[in-house]
Amino acid sequence: MHTFFNVSPTLEEWPEPIVPVQSISESGITTVPDRYVKPPPDRPAAADTLSYADDTWTHNIPTVDLAASATSAAAAVSAACREWGFFQVVNHGVGEGRMRGVRDAWGEFFRLPAELKRSYANAPTTYEGYGSRLGTEVGAELDWGDYFFLNLLPESAKDYAKWPTEPPNCREITEEYGREVVKLCGALLRLLSISLGLGADFLERSFGGAEEVGAACLRVSYYPKCPQPELTLGLSAHSDPGGLTVLSADDRVLGLQVRKAGRWITVRPLPGALIVNVGDQIQVITNGIYKSVEHRVVVNAVAERLSIAVFYNPRNDLLIGPAPELLTPEQPPLYRPMTYGEYRMFIRKNGPKGKVQVESLKTV
Repeated sequence: MHTFFNVSPTLEEWPEPIVPVQSISESGITTVPDRYVKPPPDRPAAADTLSYADDTWTHNIPTVDLAASATSAAAAVSAACREWGFFQVVNHGVGEGRMRGVRDAWGEFFRLPAELKRSYANAPTTYEGYGSRLGTEVGAELDWGDYFFLNLLPESAKDYAKWPTEPPNCREITEEYGREVVKLCGALLRLLSISLGLGADFLERSFGGAEEVGAACLRVSYYPKCPQPELTLGLSAHSDPGGLTVLSADDRVLGLQVRKAGRWITVRPLPGALIVNVGDQIQVITNGIYKSVEHRVVVNAVAERLSIAVFYNPRNDLLIGPAPELLTPEQPPLYRPMTYGEYRMFIRKNGPKGKVQVESLKTV
């Protein structure tokens, strides 16, 4: 029997001063500060710091063509979710111009003066805005990356005071991109539902219904150059706590790694593709048929990197547990139910911690 973590209420303010990693990188330091140095078992392998021209240590996760028939696409999704938990989608309907435009706008944002970026500083209550850490634990190891987090859905959760007004097109193109990716997430949930042999609207209903999706949100991650990339990580190993993640990754500077059969595989994004992974909530709903997978981000000594993730999640107040339709006497429920809001509290306090949280929900 696993014991669930007792989590204190979310803090209103960060317990320690926030130092943007970009400012540390641009200060000209030649060594990584101790707070960012990972324990030896968690550091990137030596191969991870090799030239990105070396293909021997990269791998392409499965690719799903959304222009294929629903039957073919669902079969490809099923295989990818069972074997990897990650896949790339092509012919996904999000315009390449839109993808380039939103990446260019946010790249320009991170080149703005530090004082302007700090005016959008976030707090651990919602994370909406500009930040440099996830967990609130005092003295915790930190990751080599900054981010900007925005709520997309529901509309009532948006705080436009936290949406950048510079560069001038940033707000408009981010909203347009968010709408297109949210639409894609709905289509992907339908494919996942079909791939499970259930009605096309099954997962959408499990999330609370298409009109009441709890928390569609967007995170722009910026990983500055690092003088000692072999000692730290841009984002520590974790599985995503929510439902479905759609990532626009930099296909020029690699960094995303997925744990597969005990090894860290560096993903090589296809040009114009989007990377999709299932989160802990889908693992729970499917009773472990589809598993969320640990992933992390390595950093680079010579190049910065930017990625944009959209998270499509259940309603905060909705109790999430294994779907009765997928249970049998031979396959009893593996996880006990919990609201997504309660589940997120662990992440709020502790930051990325592998798969500790979802494992804590196991009934045996």
